[in-house]
Amino acid sequence: MSCGVTAPKGFVAAGVHCGLKKRRLDLSIIASTADEPSTLAAVFTRNQVQAAPVLYCREVLAGGRARAIVANSGNANACTGEPGLADTRAMAERAGAALDMDPGHVLVASTGVIGVPMPMPTVLAGIDQAATELRPGGGVSAAEGILTTDTRPKIKVEKVSLGGGEVTIGGIAKGAGMMAPDMATTLAFVTTDVKASPAALDLALRTAVEPTFNSITVDGDTSTNDCILLLANGAAGVEAESADDLEGFTAGLQRVLGRLAVALIADAEGANRVIEIRVKGARTDAAARQVANTIANSPLVKTAYRSGQPNWGRFMGAIGRAGVDIVEQRIGIAVLADGERVEVVRGGLGVSDNLEGLARTMLADHTVLEVDLGLGGCRWTVWTCDLSEGYIEINASYIS
Repeated sequence: MSCGVTAPKGFVAAGVHCGLKKRRLDLSIIASTADEPSTLAAVFTRNQVQAAPVLYCREVLAGGRARAIVANSGNANACTGEPGLADTRAMAERAGAALDMDPGHVLVASTGVIGVPMPMPTVLAGIDQAATELRPGGGVSAAEGILTTDTRPKIKVEKVSLGGGEVTIGGIAKGAGMMAPDMATTLAFVTTDVKASPAALDLALRTAVEPTFNSITVDGDTSTNDCILLLANGAAGVEAESADDLEGFTAGLQRVLGRLAVALIADAEGANRVIEIRVKGARTDAAARQVANTIANSPLVKTAYRSGQPNWGRFMGAIGRAGVDIVEQRIGIAVLADGERVEVVRGGLGVSDNLEGLARTMLADHTVLEVDLGLGGCRWTVWTCDLSEGYIEINASYIS
């Protein structure tokens, strides 16, 4: 059954175990079967230390076209110098040969331990194996092949009606830790059968990524390997070039990325709950975003959500140090979950003696922190998770 990146017409995928990890799948290929190369759009980490696959994919992106993605987990191929870049090119060349396509149309992504040379015989054998297993039903195994400390694959599909007909958007992602705005520690691969120019696809991706992948954070760290790669092969025969069609496609892409982003937060290292931070009443979107991110990255706030500690002073403290102009006496705060809303702060002062209700809403699987700055009409939403003992245990023993 077609799923995720193989849900759009004309895509096949596979995930295999090549030996980078002890047991789990660790190498995936996604490929278009269309006659012509797919239109390509991509966004990458803004970390100045960038892994070899990121540097290589930037080169491919300059051409605006691609046919396939090769991705491995278990080794990041980061901080590996020129040999690492040569290994990335060798992976693309091997995939090109195995898939009978121009290696310059093969993208490469890696995730895992930093600073360790890629075991090339293992990886090249894995590419050969995956190439023989490509099929329309390979979307799930491809999603599993990119996981690191994740506990489950993230797979989303959206169908979008445009003027010329229906198109499909499918996506997979991995995350778990080292996640922060400007891409989070994420590999995300999205396919679609829409026909679009490189400029239109780039605009759609950059628009869709801001309120989704650039609005999640687990620990404030940004990785060396982050990327979202988007391939559009045009197999549906439907174009997205008019303003209305591009807007409709972008909205569908944003829904896919948004659902993937929240799934990453729900499966973050040691996470027990998703915390949705909605800041409204700001003078600008940028101010709302800055306040939301400051709250989301506060260890005091995140640990309060771990235990349901109803210490609303931590919310106020984070708002006050966000670096934007506020008026304390206008701030309102409420916590929402499962149909229950507990008002916590009104006019900058605590108003709730319902500490039991506050703790209950904070401990829900998906809880919302609503902050009203009372200054304007702008808003932003950021997603994060609680900070638990599990996060510390995982990262204390994980070699970056």
